[in-house]
Amino acid sequence: QVQLVESGGGLVQPGGSLRLSCAASGFTFSVYGIGWYRQAPGKERELVVGISAFGGGTNYADSVKGRFTISRDNAKNTVYLQMNSLKPDDTAVYYCKATILNKVYWGQGTQVTVSS
Repeated sequence: QVQLVESGGGLVQPGGSLRLSCAASGFTFSVYGIGWYRQAPGKERELVVGISAFGGGTNYADSVKGRFTISRDNAKNTVYLQMNSLKPDDTAVYYCKATILNKVYWGQGTQVTVSS
């Protein structure tokens, strides 16, 4: 079955960095785009960035442009989110998402907290 497992979250000070990973299994990873989303307390889930199947296309939210970088390693069935210059407003649960044959799959999420 399709599984998406996020990892790499934690507590970091403002200005710090984290790298999140989304490990996928149960489908042909290389032919599907993957998205990173986040949901802060009391807010709707929002797209952070998406990456196309072979990594040639990306789509960043304006709020993270220049600070976050998405990449994928199709040999490892993993998508990464490098987050630099983190701000308190980046605090949220981060999820990865895949849409496969019109069905949406989410991971369980990983908590990112940016605080001094």
